[in-house]
Amino acid sequence: MGYSKTLAAGLFAMLFLAPAVLATDPDPLQDFCVADLDGKAVSVNGHPCKPMSEDGDDFLFSSKLAKAGNTSTPNGSTVTELDVAEWPGTNTLGVSMNRVDFALGGHQPAAHPSPCHRDRHRDERVVRAGETFLIPRGLMHFQFNVGKTEASMVVSFNSQNPGIVFVPLMLFGSNPPIPTPVLTKALRVEAGVVELLKSKFAAGF
Repeated sequence: MGYSKTLAAGLFAMLFLAPAVLATDPDPLQDFCVADLDGKAVSVNGHPCKPMSEDGDDFLFSSKLAKAGNTSTPNGSTVTELDVAEWPGTNTLGVSMNRVDFALGGHQPAAHPSPCHRDRHRDERVVRAGETFLIPRGLMHFQFNVGKTEASMVVSFNSQNPGIVFVPLMLFGSNPPIPTPVLTKALRVEAGVVELLKSKFAAGF
């Protein structure tokens, strides 16, 4: 998903450029539609609408992204999500946000694989505090904290519920698992290497 990033310290951002034509969320059919998260049906363009609140609380979210997340993870990073499930006012509007915190040397693994692989070009930048970096929608990318302190970034998406695909987890931690012979052929490694990697991702990230 395309989004911009604002950082509190230097981060190394890499993306793999591949031309692709991808559709975004459909345009809303009305000015707003606050999500009825208790509703059982989900329409094509989001959750069912609930009556508009008089105080506008459905459009205000003031605390979750203000706190740093726990970076004591195998990747040295953590993602705090703020999508339609916790910010009902974004329903059908095609926007959401995340906060990502990095320990020193922390990283976010390759994510959001593109459906188009005709171009293997790779671009990389060091993004510093106060700068914004755009990753076009659908391109595989990762971030690595190359600074001398912890870092954080605020991410904006052009989707109310963008989701994420971590490539290592999908390959080696999927349920049911991808058969080992398939991965040995695809990655051109021995079965023991694949089994070792599967053991590392059995519990997720």
